[in-house]
Amino acid sequence: MSKAQAQQMIDAYITAELDVLDGKTVVVNGKTMATEDLAEIRAGRLEWERRLSAYSRSNGGFGLAQF
Repeated sequence: MSKAQAQQMIDAYITAELDVLDGKTVVVNGKTMATEDLAEIRAGRLEWERRLSAYSRSNGGFGLAQF
């Protein structure tokens, strides 16, 4: 999956999150979600944000450890 596709997924999850907060039912990756699925939508967004962040770190740079 490309960096652009990861960003598209994040955007889709943000849209779904906003829609659910407005009381709408949404479909993400073929699964219908409503208000009770808000935690799952947020977890999916965080996962895609983590994946997108990995693209930024994979440019050969050094990371810093936090203790």
